[in-house]
Amino acid sequence: MDTATKPTVIVGGGFTGLFTALYLSHLRYNQPIVLIDQDARFVFKPLLYEFLVGEMSPEQVWPSYDELLAGSGTTFISDTVTRIDLPAKKVELASGLHYDYRYLVLALGSVAGYFGIAGAEENAFSFRTAREAIALQTHLRQQLQKASQTDDPKLRASLLSVAVIGAGPSGLELGLTLADWLPQLYKELGGRGEEVRITLLNRGTEILAGDANTHLRNSALEAMQRRAVPVALVSGAAVSAVRPGEVEYKKDGETAVLEAGTIIWTAGTANHPLLKDLAIPDEQRDKHGKPFVTPTLHLLAYPEVFAGGDCVTLHKSEPALAQVAYQQAKSIAHNLVNVLAGDVPNPEHVFLRGTLMKLGLSEAAAEIFNKYEIKGHLGHAIRQLTYLEMLPTPVHDLKVTTEWLSDEVFRRAGSLS
Repeated sequence: MDTATKPTVIVGGGFTGLFTALYLSHLRYNQPIVLIDQDARFVFKPLLYEFLVGEMSPEQVWPSYDELLAGSGTTFISDTVTRIDLPAKKVELASGLHYDYRYLVLALGSVAGYFGIAGAEENAFSFRTAREAIALQTHLRQQLQKASQTDDPKLRASLLSVAVIGAGPSGLELGLTLADWLPQLYKELGGRGEEVRITLLNRGTEILAGDANTHLRNSALEAMQRRAVPVALVSGAAVSAVRPGEVEYKKDGETAVLEAGTIIWTAGTANHPLLKDLAIPDEQRDKHGKPFVTPTLHLLAYPEVFAGGDCVTLHKSEPALAQVAYQQAKSIAHNLVNVLAGDVPNPEHVFLRGTLMKLGLSEAAAEIFNKYEIKGHLGHAIRQLTYLEMLPTPVHDLKVTTEWLSDEVFRRAGSLS
């Protein structure tokens, strides 16, 4: 195949991969584009909580790639990538197909990380995909139904107890949402909602330490006490084992056990398995094994390979946020257009406009410019509006969505000063 006819292959259909394809189409990129993801549907992860509790529909949070890419000129392949041969410029798939590429975009994302903790993967629910959210929802409903039909107080207490391991943004948002939703559901079954127990286990002594959402720490702590049932926080808890119905952890040198009929893991991530076998020397990887990328978002030894998101390490630290992925996707798309035209690629510039955090049903906090914080129902409205504007749409309706909040919202925030 002639080099000029080889496609630009995008591996991974998360935020960075999908929006790179959409931006390339928006820029009228005149080369074939192939997007590969093992799932047939894109999941808008910031709204998984709404998906879990029915605040938003599957069509909004879990649309198909075929729908999103309609009219874009992108070929979508639902398959599992088994090997990426960087020297040969080839991507191999589980189906036996392979693609020789002219340019490659690595947007692999990350996977759940269990840090070798015994039983964690086997006995805890993960919460990263729509299918995992559905499995968790089904389980929780069954737990409540069983609790409503038992006269055994000890069994009922276990069925109504939820342990969330990890009090980062995902764990906090999930725990706070469940603390409103589950008591409501249990009351509908005739139970006493106040019997539901939600516990967050945090390895650190402070929640959101070193996170982009640090400014929202106090709001999150206050929200824990304002839910339908209070959310308990156990800090300094190093989980050592997860068994059916219980979490073992160490705190202050002592071993303790928390009994819970539902255990959810949100404690961390690990590198995508494909990264390990890439032909990249150790000196071009960080201490965790992620490849370094240049300021123009390509691999050090492979200028034809662009990469973004949390599968690589940039020249400067960027948080794993949707707004970062959008902006990186735009940079990658523009640089692909540039190099194709023989021009020099430009360094990416990520501008963080603030953060959003769900604090329960119909409640959120919006922190803007590290200066303004809007909470409660208005914060919820801003969060919903912002993410609805960010939801990917077919290319013929594509808006430039790298702006994390609409200019109108920020103009209003600026007028408060």
